[in-house]
Amino acid sequence: MKSAHQFSKHFTLAEAQSLLPQLRSILRDAHRRRDAVSRADEKLGELLQSTHSDLGGPLVTGLLMDLAQTKTQLQQIQDMGVQIKDFDRGLLDFPHIRDGREVFLCWELEEDDIEFWHDIDCGYSDRERL
Repeated sequence: MKSAHQFSKHFTLAEAQSLLPQLRSILRDAHRRRDAVSRADEKLGELLQSTHSDLGGPLVTGLLMDLAQTKTQLQQIQDMGVQIKDFDRGLLDFPHIRDGREVFLCWELEEDDIEFWHDIDCGYSDRERL
């Protein structure tokens, strides 16, 4: 029998709020790693252009480790049942049941708390206050 809902995991507001400290930590570290990857990629490009040879060593190893860890962090968020809508902004949606309907609780990294929701077929611009 098919479920009436698109998502199997639904969060209460309190459950979603309880994850915010952990999600903040994961996203901030993932953003730091993204920035490190960007800097390493730029540096490797410069080195490759000036040396015209294969590169390796600590710079490449660090870049690969940061990429792998960022992938692990994003998977960790998804494994919680949280939807990543915009990684750069830290925009996340939590499947939620509101008045019997499946909706998203909507949160962005720079927000102190979850204060908005929107229908699952709508986006950020359609957010409404809880």
